[in-house]
This record gives sequence, structure tokens and C-alpha cells, in this order.
Amino acid sequence: MKTTDKVLAGNIRAIARLLTALECNAPHGFQELKELYPHTGKAHIVGVTGAPGVGKSTLIDSITRNLRRKGMTIGIIAIDPTSPFTGGALLGDRVRMEKHNTDPGVFIRSLATRGASGGISRAALAMTHVLDAMGKNIIFIETVGIGQSEIDITRITDTSVLILTPGMGDAIQLMKAGILEAADIFVINKADREGAESLRVELQSMMNGKTDRPIFLTEALTDKGTAAVAGGIVKHRRGLVLHGELDRRRRLRAGYELTTAIDASIRDIIDAAMKKEIEKLADDVVARKLDPYSAAGIVFERLGALFKSNV
Repeated sequence: MKTTDKVLAGNIRAIARLLTALECNAPHGFQELKELYPHTGKAHIVGVTGAPGVGKSTLIDSITRNLRRKGMTIGIIAIDPTSPFTGGALLGDRVRMEKHNTDPGVFIRSLATRGASGGISRAALAMTHVLDAMGKNIIFIETVGIGQSEIDITRITDTSVLILTPGMGDAIQLMKAGILEAADIFVINKADREGAESLRVELQSMMNGKTDRPIFLTEALTDKGTAAVAGGIVKHRRGLVLHGELDRRRRLRAGYELTTAIDASIRDIIDAAMKKEIEKLADDVVARKLDPYSAAGIVFERLGALFKSNV
């Protein structure tokens, strides 16, 4: 049986091998993904982001429990920081969600950033297609929560959830990152702490009275308020479908994924065919024989000639 058929049949070992191949950028993984692609497009992709320590994993764990009660199947891609020693994921998020390990309706995969900027792994979007093909209704992508991850996650998901906590200076970071305009749902977790209500009021004032993006107060450790967040995600999807926004977002995501794939392919070609030339150009830049912009122009000229010779 082909890998594609095994994935569609829900074979966990085949799925795990394919996800590993995608994470490692193995050519056969993307070839198999091509065969799976016609079977995708049904799952709702939800991005969950926020600064480290706000309780992203605990909240996803609670939301998953609530969605499972509604009969929905869930996929979770938890992007962990890359270990400086092994190059793999530190797996902290998966440990916090281990309650679902025996639930066949939930599939959890930890993924290392491997140097990807913005807290989003290059393989994350490719992996959502696999979980989509295996029949998951909702797929969560949890970011590392550093750099520009808050903005990046909104480009590859249908619904984006931003988690804040009282007393962490989130509001200032919120304004800097511009996530206020991009997030669909706001969650103030650890709402039993002092300052939760004032953070909610401040957040509302920053949104200039807009009420289409809800703010939920939760205590994820005790499951308080998390059912409302789960309901908010389902309601948001219905609204996207009703107003034609879901199709628009998915077109934007397809364009983003296409340009990302083109960029990766060009980088692979450069690494394979021009690595020594680039090293020589870098030496010339260091020696001030050449400026970086002229060196880049030389690379693109040679790259253009390389493409022409292969046509």
C-alpha cells in the first residue's frame, strides 16, 4: 500500500514517517504530499500565539478537551524551540498535552523551529496538509511566541488566537507587533491574577470599540472559561464562511505557501550549484572588493543563466 493510501486510512506510523520527512525537507516527503493535496482543504486551521509563559499549551489542551466533547477530531502542531545540542524540538509542549496521547481523535506533533524566523517552522504548513488529509476537523498550530511569530501565524491560519496574561507587559508588546489588527480572538489567561480586568478594558479601548473580535478570560489550569473559547473558534469559522472571508484567507495562504515554496527551491538550487561561488563572493565583500548588493546581482545573473540552460 502506498504512503498516500496509508495516510488516508489513518495509519499512524506512515503519518509519523511522512511528517518527519517533511520536517527534514526530504524530497520524497514533498512528492508524497503532492499526492495527498487533492484530499485536503476541509480542516479549519487555528493559530495560537502569545509570549512564552502565557499558557498556550495548557489552553490548547483544555480547548481540545471541549471540542472532543462535540465530536470533533483535532490535530496539534506544537512548534518548540530547537535544542542547541541535538537540533531537535525540546518537546515541552507535547509533555503538557500528554493527556490526549491515548485519544485516537487527537494527533499531536512537536516540531523544531530549526532556525526558522518568526517562530514558525518552514514545515509547519506542509504538515497541516497531512493532518487535514487524515481527517482532522480542527488543526492547531502553536508558535514559540517570540520575534514576529504573532504576525506570521495569521498568514497561515483561518483563525488566529492571541493569548495574554496580566502583569507581563503584553499590552506594550501588542502595540509594537501590530497583532491587534491581525488577531481574531483574544484570550486573557490566568485571569485569577490581579490586573486581568484592567487588561481587558485596555484591550477593548485599543480596538476602538470594535466588538467583532471577542475577548475571553480563562484559567486554563482549572478549565475555567475554556469552553467559551472553543465555542468562539467554532462561531468564528461559521462567520468566515457566511461572509466569504474563509475563501479569501485561504487564497492568501495559498499565495504565501507558493512564494515560500519558490523561495525554498531557489535556495536549494543556490546551495547545490553555487555554494563555492557565493563563498568567494562573500570573501570579496569582506575584503571590500565588492559590495553586498553588487554581489547579489552577480548571483542572480548566474542563477538566471543556470535556469536558461535547464529549460
